[in-house]
Amino acid sequence: MSDLRIRAAGPEDLDTVLAFWKVAAEGTSISDDRDGVQRLVDRDPEALILAERDGRLVGTVIAGFDGWRCHLYRLAVHPESRRQGIGSALLSAAEERFVRLGGRRGDAMVLQRNETAHHAWRAAGYTPEEHWRRWVKPLTD
Repeated sequence: MSDLRIRAAGPEDLDTVLAFWKVAAEGTSISDDRDGVQRLVDRDPEALILAERDGRLVGTVIAGFDGWRCHLYRLAVHPESRRQGIGSALLSAAEERFVRLGGRRGDAMVLQRNETAHHAWRAAGYTPEEHWRRWVKPLTD
């Protein structure tokens, strides 16, 4: 893993990240556009964490901290690079960020149908809380 570089995304990475998510991420979000990701990076320049190998993007995670809770989104590893410790390295970087900011517990949004992700999250020490349900309301058309 010494050839893996973990770093925060910058504005120059946004188009690459969006293209990467189309290949590596499960599902889409209303915020998966250039404006949405730009707002994230502008508001919190360290939240979008990238993993690169040989100058190529191989993984992402969003580690958002609102001062109260630590939220993990878009943990994605390129299909050809899975099971090589990239997801674990990204989660370690995210968890270190949370601890540095005073966070106490990380939570992740994981699609119910994404069994592969369930195994990865469990292996990283996360457990589902079945008594919670996510409620959403689009704020724009």
